[in-house]
Amino acid sequence: MSGDVCIYSWPCSYYLDLEKRWVPGKLSLLPCSLKFTTDRAGEVLVGLPLSSIVEIRKEASHFIFSAITVLEKGHLKHWFGSLRPSRNAVFNIIEHFWRELLLSPPGAAAEVTPSPTTRGQELTGLMASSQRRLEDTAKVLHHQGEQLDSVMKDLEKMDSDLDVADRLLTELESPSWWPFSSKLWKTPVEVKPRESTSMAGSEPFGKEGVVAKIPAIISQRTEFHVKPGRLTILVSGLEIHDSSSLLLHRFEREDLDDIKVHSPYEISIRQRFIGRPDVAYRVISAKMPEVIPLLEVQFNKKIELLQEASVLRSTGASSSTERSWSFWHAAPRLRGCTTQRELPAGGQEGGQLQLQRDQPLLSERETQELTQILTKLKGLALDTETELERQDEALGGITAAVDRATLTVDKHNRRMKRLT
Repeated sequence: MSGDVCIYSWPCSYYLDLEKRWVPGKLSLLPCSLKFTTDRAGEVLVGLPLSSIVEIRKEASHFIFSAITVLEKGHLKHWFGSLRPSRNAVFNIIEHFWRELLLSPPGAAAEVTPSPTTRGQELTGLMASSQRRLEDTAKVLHHQGEQLDSVMKDLEKMDSDLDVADRLLTELESPSWWPFSSKLWKTPVEVKPRESTSMAGSEPFGKEGVVAKIPAIISQRTEFHVKPGRLTILVSGLEIHDSSSLLLHRFEREDLDDIKVHSPYEISIRQRFIGRPDVAYRVISAKMPEVIPLLEVQFNKKIELLQEASVLRSTGASSSTERSWSFWHAAPRLRGCTTQRELPAGGQEGGQLQLQRDQPLLSERETQELTQILTKLKGLALDTETELERQDEALGGITAAVDRATLTVDKHNRRMKRLT
Protein backbone atom coordinates (compact mmCIF):
# COMPACT_ATOMS: atom_id res chain seq x y z
CA MET A 1 0.00 0.00 0.00
CA SER A 2 2.92 2.33 0.59
CA GLY A 3 3.57 2.41 -3.12
CA ASP A 4 0.20 4.19 -3.68
CA VAL A 5 0.82 6.94 -1.12
CA CYS A 6 1.07 10.44 -2.59
CA ILE A 7 4.09 11.99 -0.91
CA TYR A 8 3.64 15.47 -2.39
CA SER A 9 1.73 17.19 -5.19
CA TRP A 10 2.33 20.56 -6.86
CA PRO A 11 0.28 22.66 -9.31
CA CYS A 12 2.20 22.96 -12.57
CA SER A 13 1.95 22.76 -16.37
CA TYR A 14 3.10 20.01 -18.71
CA TYR A 15 4.30 20.65 -22.26
CA LEU A 16 2.60 18.51 -24.91
CA ASP A 17 5.17 18.20 -27.67
CA LEU A 18 2.70 16.91 -30.27
CA GLU A 19 0.23 19.77 -29.79
CA LYS A 20 2.87 22.40 -28.95
CA ARG A 21 1.02 23.72 -25.91
CA TRP A 22 1.14 23.72 -22.10
CA VAL A 23 -1.52 21.79 -20.17
CA PRO A 24 -2.33 22.86 -16.58
CA GLY A 25 -2.55 20.15 -14.00
CA LYS A 26 -0.92 18.63 -10.96
CA LEU A 27 2.41 16.86 -10.59
CA SER A 28 2.34 14.13 -7.92
CA LEU A 29 5.29 12.33 -6.37
CA LEU A 30 4.77 8.71 -5.31
CA PRO A 31 7.41 6.57 -3.59
CA CYS A 32 8.45 4.98 -6.90
CA SER A 33 6.98 7.16 -9.64
CA LEU A 34 5.99 10.60 -10.92
CA LYS A 35 2.47 11.27 -12.17
CA PHE A 36 0.93 14.27 -13.97
CA THR A 37 -2.86 14.68 -13.91
CA THR A 38 -4.75 17.32 -15.91
CA ASP A 39 -7.05 19.76 -14.13
CA ARG A 40 -9.88 19.73 -16.67
CA ALA A 41 -10.48 16.02 -17.30
CA GLY A 42 -8.48 14.46 -14.48
CA GLU A 43 -6.60 12.38 -17.05
CA VAL A 44 -3.19 10.95 -16.24
CA LEU A 45 -0.94 12.16 -19.06
CA VAL A 46 2.40 11.07 -17.62
CA GLY A 47 3.36 8.17 -15.39
CA LEU A 48 7.12 7.85 -14.90
CA PRO A 49 8.76 5.21 -12.72
CA LEU A 50 11.64 6.82 -10.85
CA SER A 51 13.85 3.90 -11.84
CA SER A 52 13.43 4.83 -15.54
CA ILE A 53 14.62 8.43 -15.04
CA VAL A 54 18.12 9.15 -16.33
CA GLU A 55 18.47 12.84 -15.39
CA ILE A 56 16.55 15.65 -13.67
CA ARG A 57 17.56 19.22 -14.50
CA LYS A 58 16.49 22.82 -13.96
CA GLU A 59 16.09 24.56 -17.32
CA ALA A 60 14.28 27.49 -18.91
CA SER A 61 11.69 27.14 -21.66
CA HIS A 62 12.03 29.74 -24.45
CA PHE A 63 14.90 31.22 -22.39
CA ILE A 64 12.37 32.89 -20.07
CA PHE A 65 10.18 30.54 -18.05
CA SER A 66 11.78 28.35 -15.42
CA ALA A 67 11.02 24.66 -15.67
CA ILE A 68 12.16 21.20 -14.64
CA THR A 69 13.06 18.63 -17.27
CA VAL A 70 12.98 14.89 -16.69
CA LEU A 71 14.94 12.74 -19.11
CA GLU A 72 13.60 9.20 -19.40
CA LYS A 73 15.26 6.12 -20.80
CA GLY A 74 15.01 6.19 -24.58
CA HIS A 75 15.88 9.94 -24.65
CA LEU A 76 12.28 11.00 -24.02
CA LYS A 77 12.24 14.44 -22.36
CA HIS A 78 9.38 15.79 -20.23
CA TRP A 79 8.93 19.51 -19.43
CA PHE A 80 7.19 20.74 -16.25
CA GLY A 81 6.73 24.51 -15.80
CA SER A 82 4.85 27.05 -13.65
CA LEU A 83 5.75 25.04 -10.57
CA ARG A 84 4.36 26.20 -7.23
CA PRO A 85 5.47 27.07 -4.59
CA SER A 86 8.85 27.29 -6.35
CA ARG A 87 10.92 25.37 -8.85
CA ASN A 88 13.79 24.84 -6.39
CA ALA A 89 11.50 23.31 -3.75
CA VAL A 90 9.96 20.86 -6.22
CA PHE A 91 13.35 19.99 -7.71
CA ASN A 92 14.97 19.26 -4.32
CA ILE A 93 12.19 16.89 -3.21
CA ILE A 94 11.97 14.97 -6.50
CA GLU A 95 15.76 14.68 -6.80
CA HIS A 96 16.02 13.39 -3.21
CA PHE A 97 13.60 10.51 -3.78
CA TRP A 98 15.14 9.72 -7.16
CA ARG A 99 18.69 9.57 -5.75
CA GLU A 100 17.63 7.51 -2.72
CA LEU A 101 15.95 5.00 -5.03
CA LEU A 102 19.13 4.75 -7.12
CA LEU A 103 21.28 4.30 -3.99
CA SER A 104 18.97 1.73 -2.43
CA PRO A 105 19.74 -2.00 -2.67
CA PRO A 106 18.62 -3.71 -5.87
CA GLY A 107 15.72 -5.49 -4.18
CA ALA A 108 14.35 -2.39 -2.44
CA ALA A 109 12.36 -1.18 -5.45
CA ALA A 110 10.79 -4.59 -5.84
CA GLU A 111 9.70 -4.51 -2.21
CA VAL A 112 7.87 -1.20 -2.66
CA THR A 113 6.05 -2.11 -5.86
CA PRO A 114 3.11 -4.42 -5.24
CA SER A 115 3.73 -7.95 -6.45
CA PRO A 116 2.02 -11.28 -5.80
CA THR A 117 3.52 -12.89 -2.71
CA THR A 118 3.18 -16.36 -1.30
CA ARG A 119 2.15 -17.20 2.23
CA GLY A 120 5.73 -17.99 3.12
CA GLN A 121 6.98 -14.62 1.86
CA GLU A 122 4.29 -12.82 3.86
CA LEU A 123 5.23 -14.69 7.03
CA THR A 124 8.94 -14.10 6.46
CA GLY A 125 8.36 -10.37 5.90
CA LEU A 126 6.23 -10.13 9.04
CA MET A 127 8.83 -11.87 11.20
CA ALA A 128 11.67 -9.84 9.65
CA SER A 129 9.79 -6.62 10.49
CA SER A 130 9.37 -7.78 14.09
CA GLN A 131 13.08 -8.57 14.23
CA ARG A 132 14.03 -5.08 12.99
CA ARG A 133 11.71 -3.45 15.55
CA LEU A 134 13.20 -5.51 18.38
CA GLU A 135 16.75 -4.71 17.21
CA ASP A 136 15.96 -0.97 17.24
CA THR A 137 14.48 -1.27 20.73
CA ALA A 138 17.51 -3.20 21.96
CA LYS A 139 19.80 -0.51 20.56
CA VAL A 140 17.95 2.25 22.40
CA LEU A 141 17.95 0.12 25.56
CA HIS A 142 21.70 -0.36 25.25
CA HIS A 143 22.30 3.42 25.09
CA GLN A 144 20.00 3.87 28.08
CA GLY A 145 22.11 1.38 30.02
CA GLU A 146 25.26 3.32 29.14
CA GLN A 147 23.64 6.47 30.51
CA LEU A 148 22.82 4.70 33.78
CA ASP A 149 26.42 3.50 34.03
CA SER A 150 27.61 7.08 33.50
CA VAL A 151 25.28 8.32 36.27
CA MET A 152 26.64 5.66 38.62
CA LYS A 153 30.22 6.71 37.90
CA ASP A 154 29.32 10.34 38.60
CA LEU A 155 27.80 9.31 41.91
CA GLU A 156 30.98 7.41 42.80
CA LYS A 157 33.00 10.56 42.10
CA MET A 158 30.58 12.56 44.24
CA ASP A 159 31.06 10.05 47.08
CA SER A 160 34.83 10.46 46.78
CA ASP A 161 34.48 14.26 46.93
CA LEU A 162 32.27 13.97 50.02
CA ASP A 163 34.99 11.88 51.70
CA VAL A 164 37.48 14.67 51.01
CA ALA A 165 35.03 17.21 52.47
CA ASP A 166 34.60 15.04 55.56
CA ARG A 167 38.35 15.01 56.17
CA LEU A 168 38.59 18.78 55.72
CA LEU A 169 35.71 19.39 58.12
CA THR A 170 37.31 17.06 60.67
CA GLU A 171 40.55 19.05 60.35
CA LEU A 172 38.68 22.31 60.93
CA GLU A 173 36.75 20.95 63.91
CA SER A 174 39.93 19.64 65.54
CA PRO A 175 42.94 21.76 64.38
CA SER A 176 46.50 20.50 64.82
CA TRP A 177 47.45 23.15 67.38
CA TRP A 178 44.64 22.09 69.73
CA PRO A 179 46.16 20.15 72.64
CA PHE A 180 43.49 17.45 72.50
CA SER A 181 43.78 16.98 68.80
CA SER A 182 43.44 13.44 67.55
CA LYS A 183 46.49 14.01 65.32
CA LEU A 184 48.76 13.56 68.36
CA TRP A 185 47.77 9.95 68.62
CA LYS A 186 46.56 9.02 65.11
CA THR A 187 48.36 9.27 61.85
CA PRO A 188 46.33 10.28 58.83
CA VAL A 189 45.06 7.39 56.82
CA GLU A 190 46.49 7.22 53.34
CA VAL A 191 43.79 7.78 50.76
CA LYS A 192 44.04 6.01 47.45
CA PRO A 193 43.80 8.33 44.44
CA ARG A 194 40.31 7.53 43.09
CA GLU A 195 39.64 10.90 41.54
CA SER A 196 41.65 10.33 38.37
CA THR A 197 39.92 7.05 37.57
CA SER A 198 36.53 8.56 38.31
CA MET A 199 37.23 11.51 36.07
CA ALA A 200 38.38 9.26 33.28
CA GLY A 201 35.30 7.12 33.48
CA SER A 202 32.74 9.84 34.15
CA GLU A 203 32.22 10.78 30.53
CA PRO A 204 28.65 10.14 29.41
CA PHE A 205 29.33 7.43 26.84
CA GLY A 206 25.71 6.98 25.80
CA LYS A 207 24.63 10.60 25.85
CA GLU A 208 25.74 11.30 22.30
CA GLY A 209 24.95 7.82 21.03
CA VAL A 210 23.69 8.01 17.46
CA VAL A 211 20.66 5.78 16.87
CA ALA A 212 20.12 6.59 13.16
CA LYS A 213 21.08 9.07 10.42
CA ILE A 214 19.03 9.63 7.28
CA PRO A 215 19.31 12.11 4.37
CA ALA A 216 16.29 14.38 4.23
CA ILE A 217 14.75 17.52 2.77
CA ILE A 218 14.51 20.25 5.42
CA SER A 219 12.18 23.25 5.47
CA GLN A 220 11.57 25.78 8.24
CA ARG A 221 8.28 27.69 8.58
CA THR A 222 7.59 28.05 4.84
CA GLU A 223 7.61 25.46 2.05
CA PHE A 224 9.37 27.91 -0.31
CA HIS A 225 12.77 27.47 1.33
CA VAL A 226 13.36 23.76 0.97
CA LYS A 227 16.91 22.44 1.04
CA PRO A 228 18.65 19.08 1.40
CA GLY A 229 20.01 18.11 4.78
CA ARG A 230 20.15 15.32 7.33
CA LEU A 231 18.14 14.15 10.32
CA THR A 232 20.10 12.52 13.16
CA ILE A 233 18.36 10.61 15.95
CA LEU A 234 20.31 10.56 19.21
CA VAL A 235 19.52 8.98 22.54
CA SER A 236 19.41 12.49 24.02
CA GLY A 237 17.38 14.15 21.24
CA LEU A 238 17.31 15.09 17.55
CA GLU A 239 19.66 17.11 15.34
CA ILE A 240 18.97 18.90 12.05
CA HIS A 241 21.96 19.38 9.73
CA ASP A 242 22.25 20.99 6.32
CA SER A 243 23.92 19.45 3.28
CA SER A 244 27.33 20.70 4.51
CA SER A 245 26.90 18.86 7.87
CA LEU A 246 26.42 22.22 9.63
CA LEU A 247 24.21 21.92 12.70
CA LEU A 248 21.02 23.96 12.20
CA HIS A 249 19.27 23.07 15.45
CA ARG A 250 19.43 20.52 18.23
CA PHE A 251 16.24 19.35 19.92
CA GLU A 252 16.97 18.07 23.39
CA ARG A 253 14.78 15.18 24.45
CA GLU A 254 13.32 17.05 27.42
CA ASP A 255 12.77 20.32 25.52
CA LEU A 256 11.15 18.86 22.39
CA ASP A 257 7.39 19.50 22.50
CA ASP A 258 5.83 17.47 19.70
CA ILE A 259 6.51 15.42 16.57
CA LYS A 260 3.67 15.20 14.06
CA VAL A 261 3.65 12.43 11.43
CA HIS A 262 1.91 13.86 8.36
CA SER A 263 2.57 10.85 6.15
CA PRO A 264 4.94 7.85 6.13
CA TYR A 265 7.52 10.13 4.48
CA GLU A 266 6.99 13.49 6.23
CA ILE A 267 7.14 14.70 9.82
CA SER A 268 7.28 18.06 11.59
CA ILE A 269 9.27 18.77 14.77
CA ARG A 270 8.54 21.70 17.09
CA GLN A 271 10.02 23.24 20.20
CA ARG A 272 8.08 26.01 21.96
CA PHE A 273 9.63 29.08 23.57
CA ILE A 274 8.23 31.80 25.82
CA GLY A 275 8.66 35.33 24.49
CA ARG A 276 10.04 34.32 21.08
CA PRO A 277 8.89 32.32 18.05
CA ASP A 278 8.82 28.54 18.20
CA VAL A 279 11.46 26.50 16.36
CA ALA A 280 9.77 24.16 13.89
CA TYR A 281 11.20 22.05 11.07
CA ARG A 282 9.45 19.98 8.43
CA VAL A 283 11.40 16.88 7.37
CA ILE A 284 10.73 14.79 4.24
CA SER A 285 12.77 11.68 3.53
CA ALA A 286 12.55 8.48 1.52
CA LYS A 287 14.00 6.69 4.57
CA MET A 288 11.36 8.05 6.95
CA PRO A 289 9.33 4.78 7.17
CA GLU A 290 12.43 3.15 8.70
CA VAL A 291 12.82 5.96 11.26
CA ILE A 292 9.24 6.45 12.46
CA PRO A 293 9.32 3.25 14.60
CA LEU A 294 12.50 4.57 16.27
CA LEU A 295 10.81 7.91 16.98
CA GLU A 296 7.86 6.06 18.52
CA VAL A 297 10.23 4.27 20.86
CA GLN A 298 12.23 7.39 21.74
CA PHE A 299 9.38 9.94 21.95
CA ASN A 300 6.27 7.82 22.49
CA LYS A 301 4.54 10.52 24.57
CA LYS A 302 5.32 13.36 22.17
CA ILE A 303 4.68 11.80 18.76
CA GLU A 304 1.29 12.27 17.07
CA LEU A 305 -0.05 10.47 14.00
CA LEU A 306 -2.22 12.74 11.86
CA GLN A 307 -5.23 11.52 9.91
CA GLU A 308 -3.49 10.11 6.84
CA ALA A 309 -0.78 8.41 8.88
CA SER A 310 -3.40 7.00 11.28
CA VAL A 311 -5.30 5.44 8.40
CA LEU A 312 -2.12 3.81 7.14
CA ARG A 313 -1.25 2.63 10.67
CA SER A 314 -4.68 1.08 11.19
CA THR A 315 -4.54 -0.63 7.82
CA GLY A 316 -1.07 -1.95 8.48
CA ALA A 317 -2.10 -3.11 11.94
CA SER A 318 -5.12 -4.97 10.63
CA SER A 319 -3.14 -6.69 7.92
CA SER A 320 -0.46 -7.62 10.45
CA THR A 321 -3.12 -9.06 12.73
CA GLU A 322 -4.56 -11.15 9.94
CA ARG A 323 -1.11 -12.36 8.98
CA SER A 324 -0.21 -13.26 12.54
CA TRP A 325 -3.54 -15.10 12.92
CA SER A 326 -2.90 -17.12 9.79
CA PHE A 327 0.69 -17.77 10.94
CA TRP A 328 -0.29 -19.21 14.30
CA HIS A 329 -3.03 -21.30 12.71
CA ALA A 330 -0.68 -22.57 10.02
CA ALA A 331 2.30 -23.17 12.32
CA PRO A 332 1.31 -26.64 13.54
CA ARG A 333 1.03 -27.76 9.92
CA LEU A 334 4.24 -26.26 8.54
CA ARG A 335 6.23 -29.46 8.64
CA GLY A 336 3.53 -32.12 8.58
CA CYS A 337 1.28 -30.73 5.88
CA THR A 338 2.56 -33.14 3.22
CA THR A 339 2.69 -36.30 5.31
CA GLN A 340 -1.01 -37.03 5.38
CA ARG A 341 -2.09 -37.96 1.91
CA GLU A 342 -4.96 -40.44 2.55
CA LEU A 343 -8.44 -38.96 2.25
CA PRO A 344 -11.92 -40.45 2.02
CA ALA A 345 -12.75 -41.09 -1.62
CA GLY A 346 -15.62 -39.43 -3.46
CA GLY A 347 -16.97 -35.87 -3.68
CA GLN A 348 -15.56 -32.61 -4.95
CA GLU A 349 -14.79 -31.38 -1.45
CA GLY A 350 -12.57 -34.37 -0.89
CA GLY A 351 -10.64 -33.60 -4.09
CA GLN A 352 -10.13 -29.96 -3.10
CA LEU A 353 -9.00 -30.99 0.37
CA GLN A 354 -6.61 -33.46 -1.23
CA LEU A 355 -5.10 -30.68 -3.36
CA GLN A 356 -4.75 -28.39 -0.35
CA ARG A 357 -2.91 -31.07 1.58
CA ASP A 358 -0.71 -31.97 -1.35
CA GLN A 359 0.44 -28.35 -1.77
CA PRO A 360 2.78 -27.26 1.08
CA LEU A 361 2.16 -23.91 2.75
CA LEU A 362 5.88 -23.17 3.03
CA SER A 363 8.85 -24.27 1.03
CA GLU A 364 11.92 -25.76 2.69
CA ARG A 365 13.92 -22.56 2.13
CA GLU A 366 11.18 -20.38 3.66
CA THR A 367 10.93 -22.73 6.63
CA GLN A 368 14.68 -22.40 7.21
CA GLU A 369 14.48 -18.59 7.00
CA LEU A 370 11.64 -18.52 9.51
CA THR A 371 13.58 -20.81 11.83
CA GLN A 372 16.62 -18.51 11.66
CA ILE A 373 14.53 -15.38 12.29
CA LEU A 374 12.74 -16.98 15.24
CA THR A 375 16.08 -18.06 16.70
CA LYS A 376 17.38 -14.49 16.43
CA LEU A 377 14.17 -13.14 17.97
CA LYS A 378 14.56 -15.52 20.91
CA GLY A 379 18.17 -14.43 21.44
CA LEU A 380 17.21 -10.73 21.24
CA ALA A 381 14.36 -11.23 23.70
CA LEU A 382 16.65 -12.99 26.19
CA ASP A 383 19.32 -10.29 25.86
CA THR A 384 16.69 -7.58 26.31
CA GLU A 385 15.36 -9.29 29.44
CA THR A 386 18.89 -9.56 30.87
CA GLU A 387 19.61 -5.90 30.13
CA LEU A 388 16.33 -4.80 31.73
CA GLU A 389 17.15 -6.77 34.89
CA ARG A 390 20.62 -5.22 34.98
CA GLN A 391 19.17 -1.74 34.59
CA ASP A 392 16.66 -2.41 37.36
CA GLU A 393 19.55 -3.32 39.67
CA ALA A 394 21.46 -0.25 38.51
CA LEU A 395 18.46 1.98 39.26
CA GLY A 396 18.25 0.47 42.75
CA GLY A 397 21.96 1.19 43.28
CA ILE A 398 21.56 4.74 41.99
CA THR A 399 18.61 5.36 44.33
CA ALA A 400 20.59 4.09 47.33
CA ALA A 401 23.66 6.14 46.34
CA VAL A 402 21.56 9.31 45.95
CA ASP A 403 20.00 8.77 49.39
CA ARG A 404 23.44 8.29 50.98
CA ALA A 405 24.80 11.39 49.23
CA THR A 406 21.79 13.45 50.41
CA LEU A 407 22.26 12.39 54.03
CA THR A 408 26.01 13.07 53.87
CA VAL A 409 25.50 16.53 52.36
CA ASP A 410 22.95 17.43 55.05
CA LYS A 411 25.37 16.22 57.74
CA HIS A 412 28.23 18.29 56.29
CA ASN A 413 26.00 21.37 56.09
CA ARG A 414 25.15 21.10 59.78
CA ARG A 415 28.84 20.74 60.67
CA MET A 416 29.71 23.80 58.58
CA LYS A 417 27.02 25.85 60.31
CA ARG A 418 28.44 24.93 63.72
CA LEU A 419 31.90 26.08 62.58
CA THR A 420 30.58 29.46 61.42
